[in-house]
Amino acid sequence: EKIIHSACINYIKKEEKIKMHASALYKEVRMKANKGDWVRIKKIVLHAGERSSNLPADTQKVPLEMWDKGFLLDESASLGDWIRVRTIIGREIEGEFVQADPGYDVNYGPSVNETLYIGRQLREMLGDNHE
Repeated sequence: EKIIHSACINYIKKEEKIKMHASALYKEVRMKANKGDWVRIKKIVLHAGERSSNLPADTQKVPLEMWDKGFLLDESASLGDWIRVRTIIGREIEGEFVQADPGYDVNYGPSVNETLYIGRQLREMLGDNHE
């Protein structure tokens, strides 16, 4: 229990550091884009009041957003502008310009070192020494 509690506390502290670092990096993001630049847009598809009543209550309270990437079709844009883009598969869509040069930032969070040994420790406690 102490190991898991400690792991959770350390994870929360690491998350806060990551959020602070991400916030600082976000301020350095390019604020403008030119025709042909790779950009990310977002668009509200359904506002909170327009969502299905079959959804959970907490889901009904938030808008349904579309996020996509594409090549800017307008001559230029600044963050927050309503723009048109051509997606990688050729669709022309529009939305609010939210990021220039978006990458793929999928990640499962930082490693929590305390959890790396739980399986081994459990085997030792149970008397199973097989690796």
